[in-house]
Amino acid sequence: MTGVRTGGRTGLKSPRRARALAMAGAVAAALAIWVIGDPLLGHDLVVQQKGQQPRDLGAAAIGIFALAPSLLGWALLVALERVTPLAARIWTAAALTLLAVSFLPVIAAETSGGNKAVLALTHVAVGAVLIPVFWRTATARRAGTRSGQ
Repeated sequence: MTGVRTGGRTGLKSPRRARALAMAGAVAAALAIWVIGDPLLGHDLVVQQKGQQPRDLGAAAIGIFALAPSLLGWALLVALERVTPLAARIWTAAALTLLAVSFLPVIAAETSGGNKAVLALTHVAVGAVLIPVFWRTATARRAGTRSGQ
């Protein structure tokens, strides 16, 4: 078992459960930023990269763009846990690097400064939810078990 059992139920100390909740929280956080920025403040998130058609980033796009890297991050962490006791450190360094790199398309987008701010905040929101939870669960797993799952 990967979780800590209390009263017959797996608690939040289960890495799978904590990571799944973190992914849901990351998507919710990104969507909350979108709701504030797009419908409430009126920043119509239409972005254009050089040589591409303008794209309107609605709730579905924001949700997918938050969920996809969350799933990939989880997969990378699980893979690292299976091959190295330094999984938490390696994953965290990779996650922070990818978070920083994720701002490059935002900076390069041909859109207003307000739109760029909203998009940048969605990136920060996803990272702020995922990185601490994934790091914490990797650290706990490594200390608790050597099998990885």
